[in-house]
Amino acid sequence: MPYDTRLHGYRADAVGTEKDALALEVRHWQRASAALTDLDVLASAAAWQALESYMGLSLRSSLRAVATGVAAEAGGLGSRLATASDPGDLAAVRESLLRLRRRYEQVETVLDFYGDAVNTRTSPRLGAVLRGLDALAVDSMDRVLRPLGMSAPPVLTYLDKGLGASILRSGARLWDASLSPVAAIKITRHNLWRPTSLVHETGHQVAHMTGWTAELGAALYERMAPVSVLAAESWRGWASEVAADVYAFALLGYAPLPALATVVDGPSSKVFRMSIGDPHPFGWVRVLFNAGLCRSWFGPGPWDGIARTWMLRHPLSRASKDVQAISRASVANLPALVDVCTRTPLRAFGGAPLASIADPRAVAPAELARLAERAGASLYTSTYLQRLEAMRVLAWTVVNGQALHNGQSAPTSDDGVELWLRRIGGAAAAAA
Repeated sequence: MPYDTRLHGYRADAVGTEKDALALEVRHWQRASAALTDLDVLASAAAWQALESYMGLSLRSSLRAVATGVAAEAGGLGSRLATASDPGDLAAVRESLLRLRRRYEQVETVLDFYGDAVNTRTSPRLGAVLRGLDALAVDSMDRVLRPLGMSAPPVLTYLDKGLGASILRSGARLWDASLSPVAAIKITRHNLWRPTSLVHETGHQVAHMTGWTAELGAALYERMAPVSVLAAESWRGWASEVAADVYAFALLGYAPLPALATVVDGPSSKVFRMSIGDPHPFGWVRVLFNAGLCRSWFGPGPWDGIARTWMLRHPLSRASKDVQAISRASVANLPALVDVCTRTPLRAFGGAPLASIADPRAVAPAELARLAERAGASLYTSTYLQRLEAMRVLAWTVVNGQALHNGQSAPTSDDGVELWLRRIGGAAAAAA
C-alpha cells in the first residue's frame, strides 16, 4: 500500500480498503471474545458440578466477568470502526485492535488455567476426593485466621504431575491484571493420598493475609546476623517457604517431614544447590530444619533418624564453601530458629506466637495416638471429628500409615483415605 506520512500512513484513496480490512479483523475478535463467555466449553458440566456450590458459583461469576469484559471491549471497537472516517480514526482503531488481541490472550490464559483445574474433576470419583481436599484446605486456614478475625478464602484444588505442590493465592494478580477469586492449589499425583503439602500451600495464603512473611524474615535475620550475616540474609530470603513449612508443622506435626525429604532428595549436588533468588532453603538445611521443629517440640523421635540419614547420605564436604558456612551456622542455631518461628510473639498473630493459636503439642505423635484410641472406629466416620479434628485425623493417618476401616471392612490405607476425603467433601452441588 502506498505510504504517506501526512495521512497517518495511508493515502486518502486507501481509507476504504483499510476500513474493510479492519472490519474483517474486528469481526474475528468479536466472535472469539464472545466465545470466551461460554464457560461450559472450558470444563465439562460434570466437572463444574463437582465443585462445592459457593466456590463454584464464585469462580464462574468471576471468570464470566473477565470474559464479558473482553467481549464488551471487542463490541465497542466495532462501534468505533463504524464511525471512523479518516486515516487518523483508522490508525487509532488499529492500535485498539492490537491491544484487544493482547487482552484476549491474557484472558484466555486465565480461563484456560481455571478450566484445566476444574476439568481434573471430570471423573466423579476424583471430583469427590478433590472436593474433600478443598474442604480440608479451608479448614487448615480457619485454624489460624478465625481466631484473628479473618475469613479463609474458597479453595480450588486440582491434580497435576510433578513432584511439588503449588498455590496461586486468592487475590493474586492474574495474567490479565484481574485478581484470583479463589486459592488454586495443585496436588501432585504421588502425594494424593498423603496430602500434607496441601497445608504447606495454605500456609502461604495465611502468611500473605497476615503479613507473617516479612515479619518472620526480619526476625530470622535479627537472630542469625550476630552469628553469620550470610546465613542471616539467606534465612530472610527463605522466609516465605519457611513460614509455609512451619505452618504445616504446627497443624500436622511430623507428618509432612517424610514426604518433604522424599521430594527434595536427589544427588548431593541438587540437595546442596542454592540458586540465586530461590525462596526455598536448599534441601539439606530444609530437611534438618523441619527435623529440628519436631525435636524442639516433641523430643527424640523418628525425625532424628531422617536427619542422621540425610547427613550420612549427603556429607557437608560435598557442598560449596558458602553453603557449608550457611549450613554450619544454621544447624548450630536450629533451636533458636525454631523459637523465632513458633514461640516468638509477632504482630501477624495479634502479638502472640504462632504456637498460641496452633499448638504443635496437639499433634505430637502421642497425642495423635490418644485421639485415634478414643475415637476407635468412628475416627474416619464421625462428622463431629471431621468438623473439629480434621487436621489431627489427617496427621494421624499419614504418620500411622495403617489400614483404615469403615466399621465393616478393612480396605487398604489409600482406600480408607479416599473414603474419608469423600465424606469430608460431601455430596456434589451444582455450580452453574
